[in-house]
Amino acid sequence: MDALPPLQSGRFLVEIGSEVVANFQECSGLTVEIEVQEYVEGGNNEFIHKLPGRMKYSNITLKRGISDNAQFASWRPKVEGGKISVEPKNLSIILFDHAGTTVKTWEVAEAYPVKWTGPDMRASSMDVAIETLELAHQGWRER
Repeated sequence: MDALPPLQSGRFLVEIGSEVVANFQECSGLTVEIEVQEYVEGGNNEFIHKLPGRMKYSNITLKRGISDNAQFASWRPKVEGGKISVEPKNLSIILFDHAGTTVKTWEVAEAYPVKWTGPDMRASSMDVAIETLELAHQGWRER
C-alpha cells in the first residue's frame, strides 16, 4: 500500500458559522494536552499509577495582513459598566489541497478574542502590515 503524501499547510481559511471571515497567513496553537494524575497505591512501592486527567487546549493564534474588514475589531471584548462582555462564537479552520478541496477541518467551540496585536511599522520597510488575533476557546474537534 502506498503512503499518502503529507498535507501542506499553506491554504486555509476561517469560517464563523458558514461565512468565510478571513484568509490568514498563519495559524498556530491547535494543541491539546492531557494532564496526568499520579496515584500512589498503598503497599505497592514498585510504581505509581498514571491516570488521564483533564484535557487542556492552548489558545489559537491567527495572523493576517491588515485589511479594512472590521469583523474582528467589532468582535473584541467590550467594557460596559465596569464589566467585560464578549460574544463567544463557534468557528472552523479549514485546510485545502492545491485543487481547492477541503482536506481537514478543525471545529473550534466558543472562541473569543483575548489578545490583538497590531502591526510593527517601520518607514524603511515595505512589508505587509500584519495583525495577530489570539483566541481562547472551549476545545476543538477534527473532522
